[in-house]
Amino acid sequence: MAKKEMRQFSKEEVASHNKEGDLWIIIDGVVYDLTNFADLHPGGLTVLLDVAGQDATQEFYGLHRQSVLTRLGPKYEIGRILGSSSQITMQKPGDISEVPFAEPSAWQGFCSPYYKESHFKFRTAVRKFMQEEILPEGISNEESGTTADAETFEKMGAFGLLACRMGPGPHLKGMSLPGGVKPEEYDYFHEMIAHEEIAGLGLPGYQDSVATGMVIGLPPVLHFAQKELKQKVVSEVLSGKKRICLAITEATAGSDVAGVRTTAKKTADGKHYIVNGTKKWITNGHHCDYFSTAVRTGDGPGGISMLLIERSEGLETKAIKTSYSPSAGTCYITFENVKVPVENLLGKEGQGFQVIMFNFNHERWFIVAGVTRAMRLVVEECFMWAQQRLVFGKPLIEQPVIRAKLAHMISEVEAVHTWLESITYQMTKMNYTEASKKLGGPIALMKLRCTRVATRVSDEACQIFGGRAITKTGMGRVVEGFQRTFKFAAILGGSEEIMADLGIRQAMRVYPKGARL
Repeated sequence: MAKKEMRQFSKEEVASHNKEGDLWIIIDGVVYDLTNFADLHPGGLTVLLDVAGQDATQEFYGLHRQSVLTRLGPKYEIGRILGSSSQITMQKPGDISEVPFAEPSAWQGFCSPYYKESHFKFRTAVRKFMQEEILPEGISNEESGTTADAETFEKMGAFGLLACRMGPGPHLKGMSLPGGVKPEEYDYFHEMIAHEEIAGLGLPGYQDSVATGMVIGLPPVLHFAQKELKQKVVSEVLSGKKRICLAITEATAGSDVAGVRTTAKKTADGKHYIVNGTKKWITNGHHCDYFSTAVRTGDGPGGISMLLIERSEGLETKAIKTSYSPSAGTCYITFENVKVPVENLLGKEGQGFQVIMFNFNHERWFIVAGVTRAMRLVVEECFMWAQQRLVFGKPLIEQPVIRAKLAHMISEVEAVHTWLESITYQMTKMNYTEASKKLGGPIALMKLRCTRVATRVSDEACQIFGGRAITKTGMGRVVEGFQRTFKFAAILGGSEEIMADLGIRQAMRVYPKGARL
């Protein structure tokens, strides 16, 4: 297709098109003919007449996100102001933000001991994919409450992104990974980046719909299922053809996993378990094919086992309304005489706690990675809004109180991210046994710190954005979504109170007996 020829206009010529039926405006040197758009403008004709024939750059960016211009601009663009040049950067898919503190320091020109060239290529590739292939559907699905469709999952599977969220390991062998990363060089920093970029969508419900359940539901299969079952299920899930979630929590058993009441009793011939009970607040469960499920096969703490249960007769899911979008597929599960082959036992009968605990550190680490990225996104939104929003005749950033809010947000987010990088580095140097022994406490405390910081970031961001921070669309979309949903991370994967106690109890185990003041 031939490139559209750009006509050159003088400001005086544009100024003559300043009335209903003949309405032009200028945004960043580009001339737009909005005559036929005026009746479609959501804000009404009056708003457009106020800037008709004028440079409306400041007014536009005070009311609209850049994505509006990207989406609609080409249709109404007719030329440029003679001798003008663009002053505003138009972000392209895959671009790294230049806004201070919007990206980890290694992506803003600072030296880092953690990252190699492959990490930079990986982030660019994943970000471009997310913004081009996932974000357009995500925005509409977040609003409608629709989960990511089968095509999206298979697209993610083919790109290698689903496998990347499971960390380094044999499951990557022979796979083509984003950014040309080789399976043998893939590490936990690559995985951290994958989680960060998904969280960078700024769509809390929808981004959970694109396989958060898999991140916590597939590891029990990956590490504890029998060979034939593992090969079948892992292949189906990582290709995007099937979906899986983790089903542990019940109405009477949250952090207290020992309170699980869902039962699994063997049939007389010993070939099946018959499962009865319920699960609640199960992320992605409403749309899943497989459920890694905690069941009671005996009495007491030693009576907990893990089963992989396939959606079948007697298994029903019902959506639960939560603070974020129904697109996440959060659900209530009912098991009524569900028949499960004994081959679907994950690990050994009565040793379900070991299976459940195996992935807890990883789950909490991944939650911190996602929340930290979401907080950076909020910081970026606040910084940009404070620069372009005019109050009392000058940019909002000129108010000392606003600069103080940004300072507190940034300093705390940077501290959490630095801790996250430090722990991730330890993960690359330790085997599972050593990491379980040494990192459980620090990861718990890091998660506690992260969600406490999220509380402050949400509060400060809402004050900076004002009324827009409680408006689901438009300029405040990201901040509104964050303030409505950040508490999920403070509860899921272990509440703040549990994290605090766990962190100190772990430290007490290695406390030197002879230490005294």
